[in-house]
Amino acid sequence: MTLAALFFWFQAAGEQQSIIPTLVMFAFIIGIFYFMIIRPQQKRQKEREKLLSALKKGDKIVTSAGIYGTVAGLDEKTVLVEVADNIKLKFERGAIASVRSEGTPETK
Repeated sequence: MTLAALFFWFQAAGEQQSIIPTLVMFAFIIGIFYFMIIRPQQKRQKEREKLLSALKKGDKIVTSAGIYGTVAGLDEKTVLVEVADNIKLKFERGAIASVRSEGTPETK
């Protein structure tokens, strides 16, 4: 082997050893990204789906537009909300921001 061939062989061997710390760093970054961003978002999404699937007639709700009302009827994708006496509005289930518990005081 010539001196140049040995030089390139050692250089290639050195590059192979330096890729391991880089891969470890990328795996660490991906792990942090998963536990800080993706996992909490999935948890919130599951809680929201549970909230929307547990809706029942008579629940007091707040829509994403800030409209307070009571659930008067339910369909597969829509909710009929009574906002005042004999005034009912139809919303998509996704428009429900929160369900108010009975202990929550109403603002007047």
